[in-house]
Parts: sequence; C-alpha cells; structure tokens
Amino acid sequence: MQINVEKITNEEKLATLEHIKIICSQCQKCELYKNRSNSVFSAGNPDAKIMLIGEAPGQQEDASGIPFVGRSGQLLDRYFLKHNLTRENDIYICNTVKCRPPENRVPTTEEKNHCRAYLNAQIQLIRPKIIILCGATAVQSMIHRKETISKIRGKWFDGPFDSQMMPVFHPSYLLRNHSKEEGSPRWLMWHDIQEIKTQLDKI
Repeated sequence: MQINVEKITNEEKLATLEHIKIICSQCQKCELYKNRSNSVFSAGNPDAKIMLIGEAPGQQEDASGIPFVGRSGQLLDRYFLKHNLTRENDIYICNTVKCRPPENRVPTTEEKNHCRAYLNAQIQLIRPKIIILCGATAVQSMIHRKETISKIRGKWFDGPFDSQMMPVFHPSYLLRNHSKEEGSPRWLMWHDIQEIKTQLDKI
C-alpha cells in the first residue's frame, strides 16, 4: 500500500485515512477478524507531530473501536497530560494490529505482517516527527534489536521519513508496578515522556 504524499492536501490526507480505515474494518487477511467486534484503527490528531504505536486492541478497545481507552490508556493519558500533551491535540495513536487477539495475547509475527500495510500507510500519511514505541511488540515491529525494552527504553532511534523513535514501557506494565520511587518503571516513564516533550518543543 504505497501512497504518494508529497503534494497531498490535508483534506485528501483525512479522506485517505478514512478510506483505509474502511478497508481495514472489512479485512480478513488473518484469523483475528473472526472474533472482532470492531477493528481499531486510530485515535487522536492526524496532524500531530507525535505518533504512538501500541501492541493490539484489548477488550474495551474492541468494544469501542478506539485504541487505549481501558485502564492502560487512561494511565497513558495521565502521563501525557502531566506534560501538557493530549491525544486530541498532540498525538496520533494506533497499534501494530487492528483487531483484538484472543484473550489479549501478544499478536503473532504473521498477524503483524498481515496488518503492516495499514500501519505503514498511517506512518506515510501522518509523517510524524516523533514515534513512541509503546511496549515490546511495537519495538520489535519497528526496531530490529534483541535487547529487552528495559534496556533500550528512553533512547532515540532513527525512524521512517526522518522521524525519531523512542521505546517506552507499555502502560499495562506500569499498572502492575505501582512504585514511583527513583528508578522505578513509573519514574522512568515520567522522564521518558518529559524527554519526548522536550524534543517536541525543539521542532
């Protein structure tokens, strides 16, 4: 799914995203479509300079058709809000796969490959300056490194279309780790978002 975005207008971009969303909602490339209530394409601002890529929809996302609306998403929104960032204005949110895997399991490589054309199209159209890789699945999809996310979170990597990518912990991991002491996952997440905001302010 290649898109020529060199001279595309904002109106054309929005129309193209909506067209791809409709195609995605009818997709039957892998087995995940059989149990979905909704495909979960995106949320946030298509004009944002930040794109967040997560793993896959959960139960509440499948029911609503909107990514990151459950407890994980609410926690993520609070982290952003502490740095004066909102999904309505500053962030475009999507996942590596658009349909919920059974029992919220990690999507397989095959499932991610089948869904990759949709993700690629989103990146090509949004052209973010910063891509947040939220959790190990998103990291593995975008960065070919063997280190665990705990080793590479908070670091910058070159991304598509001259973007910069940063891995961060998935908020579902933070829900299991409540400490805010220095060096804890929540403390690190706060500082990672702060670094992202600092980089955004330079653009």
